[in-house]
Amino acid sequence: MAALKQARLDAGLTQTELAGRLERPQSFVAKYENGERRIEVVELIEIAAAMNADPCKIIQAVREAEG
Repeated sequence: MAALKQARLDAGLTQTELAGRLERPQSFVAKYENGERRIEVVELIEIAAAMNADPCKIIQAVREAEG
C-alpha cells in the first residue's frame, strides 16, 4: 500500500522503527506495504497514530491513487 509506505517515509521511520512502535515484527509492516496483507480499519488507525499521521489523509491518498 503505497500511501502507508509514503506516510512512513514522510515520518522518517524505517520499517523496523515503525514495527517497534506497533509492537509487531518488521515483517508485519513489510507485508502490508508490499500488498501481501490487507489491514483492517482499526489497524490503519493504530499505524497512523504510530506515525503521527492523519488516517483520513492516508485514505484520501489511496482513493486518489485508485482514480
